[in-house]
Amino acid sequence: MARAIAGGLIARGTSADEILVVEIDAAARKRVAGELGIEAIASPGPQLAHADVVIFAVKPQQMREAAVAVAPHLRGCLVVTIAAGIRLMDLARWLGGYERLVRAMPNTPALVQAGMTGLFASDYVNTEDRNTATKLMSAVGAVAWFDAESDLDVVTAISGSGPAYVFYVIEALEAAAKSLGIEEATARSLALWTFAGATKLAVERGEAPAALRAQVTSKGGTTERALEVLDEGRVKERIADAVRAATERSRELGDAFGKD
Repeated sequence: MARAIAGGLIARGTSADEILVVEIDAAARKRVAGELGIEAIASPGPQLAHADVVIFAVKPQQMREAAVAVAPHLRGCLVVTIAAGIRLMDLARWLGGYERLVRAMPNTPALVQAGMTGLFASDYVNTEDRNTATKLMSAVGAVAWFDAESDLDVVTAISGSGPAYVFYVIEALEAAAKSLGIEEATARSLALWTFAGATKLAVERGEAPAALRAQVTSKGGTTERALEVLDEGRVKERIADAVRAATERSRELGDAFGKD
């Protein structure tokens, strides 16, 4: 994800000279420096004192260790965390009371600059900082701000985990096509481009999904018959149940990660 953000910023005009990456793994450090032409160092150091923004893009399990290592080098910059499940009160504690923090919840389509990121800021973040965070995460897709940090648990369940739900349905459509005699490559193409096209149509039209669905559903036609099967299976209810389960799991992980 860090590579996606750095690449997105460079693609939008940020100079590679303005980006510094801290990467403890030697192979990954060499790779990111070579691919993006940016400086990459092995551990946090005095260079961070000159940063305008520090982004934590580490696994949640590694966040406390990373924060403790970075804390001595912070000099009033904005700190953005994209570590899933790490709450700002815990990050602030690990950073020795540092409070100028923004929490971001991106998703994997950010890897192709088509992501969706939920953002939440501490009370110590001003309008300029919020604009900076928006610019950073807009480099990899769309952004939305939230007034309550707890809302990011829902964001995690919808857009964070959401790509997996989409892939799940693509898998199902592909399997159904194959079971009805369609060759595998064609089956996958049918499923993929149906999703890509329908999503593009929904984004560009700006109409409610229900209205777009109605436009495809002729009375007595094939789509109506298919939707009747989905309704009989209470698919919408089961999707809502799945999102609630993911939301609860996000809360559980936040509790677990915040334990010292």
